[in-house]
Amino acid sequence: MSESSKPGVFARLFKTTSKIEPREFSTVIAAFFLLFFIMGSYFAARPVRETIGTLLGRETVAGLWLYTALFSIIIIPVYGALVAKVRRSVLLPWIYGFVAIAFAVMAFYLRADEKNLTVGAIFYVWISVLNLMLISVFWSFLLEVLTTEQTKRLFGFIAAGGTAGALAGPLVTRLVVGSVGNSGIMMVGAGGFVCAIVCQRILISQWRRQEAAGVNAAAATGGAKSEKGLGGNPFAGISIVLKSPYLLGIALFVVLLSAANTFLYFEQIRIVQETFPDTTRRTEVFANMDFVVQSLTVITQLFLTGYLASRLGVKALLTIVPIVMVAGFVLLAFANSFAILAVVYTVRRWGEYAFIRPGREMLFSPLSTETKYKAKSFIDVPVYRGADYVGAQAQTAIDTLHAGPMVAAFVAAVLAAAWAVNGYLLGRKHDAAAK
Repeated sequence: MSESSKPGVFARLFKTTSKIEPREFSTVIAAFFLLFFIMGSYFAARPVRETIGTLLGRETVAGLWLYTALFSIIIIPVYGALVAKVRRSVLLPWIYGFVAIAFAVMAFYLRADEKNLTVGAIFYVWISVLNLMLISVFWSFLLEVLTTEQTKRLFGFIAAGGTAGALAGPLVTRLVVGSVGNSGIMMVGAGGFVCAIVCQRILISQWRRQEAAGVNAAAATGGAKSEKGLGGNPFAGISIVLKSPYLLGIALFVVLLSAANTFLYFEQIRIVQETFPDTTRRTEVFANMDFVVQSLTVITQLFLTGYLASRLGVKALLTIVPIVMVAGFVLLAFANSFAILAVVYTVRRWGEYAFIRPGREMLFSPLSTETKYKAKSFIDVPVYRGADYVGAQAQTAIDTLHAGPMVAAFVAAVLAAAWAVNGYLLGRKHDAAAK
């Protein structure tokens, strides 16, 4: 692409705001829009999931998290076997194609009877597993494409593509759910994943060019230098994690993150259920909350995330949110209302998308290609969902003991403090290794 072409104007703009070099522009933009369509499609469907959660009720949802954890465990060796044997240029687009088909099938069932609790439970479990898996697959590939130095500069901007999608998704849902219904929203999501296939193919072509030039992350870390299957054991991700104190620390970080999320999630279900009797209104409320979160996040990712990572290191990204959440949980303990919950929940999700998620992905940048795919997916999916289930059962136990939201909030505050310490130690180790 010549410097006089129109995209060069955008390249100069993005270089100013995000330190994107001209040679990186095509790759970054392809990754930006790939994540845009992944997150946009998911977040268009997410309010449907939350509405189904209110129909199922808190106790049923807590029970479903066991199935979510189990299927998260089952999917890892399946994914590991595919990564080991199938070229990434074939596997990754097919993953998005499978999701598009599944969204269309689910739309058919929701159109037939959206209050069918059996179908609703299947959908709830499936999309909960799907969410983490798709995001993990995306970042695994980006970690293979970009070097450690590039991740600090570029991950914030690329993550903004996901945030823009997460902003557009609930906005579309908010605008059209009244006319097309929840089944129509699922078809919108299916179309988004078709667009993701196109973006993935473009990104793969960019990766091949970098691979030929020897400038990708795999070459920099001594990892695989081709798109062929990685080989090895489908269960290798588990053993890689168990043998590495660093990866165990990342797994602990995910567990503590899940603990904070679980408390807020169940409080959200309870308070929204009590505040908004109408299910359509609930979907609108969830969509509105998503819109506010993503609006704040996209600005932060474009202009602040990369700056903080480059100047203060990954440790800053991993500790800001946990420290803030300690105060947020204490506030919820004394003022348990929808208004307070909405503020704390919004701040937590904004911080997670703007700082935690990019920082978490950066932790994997200096590791081997096999670790980036197999160990990372094990931490991102079964460890995360397993922690979700344990947290859900702990929340149920608190409810059974009639301890009330105040006790749960104080417990969450203690866990958030441990989360902050863990994040600081991990970030400091990564930053020291990078230097």
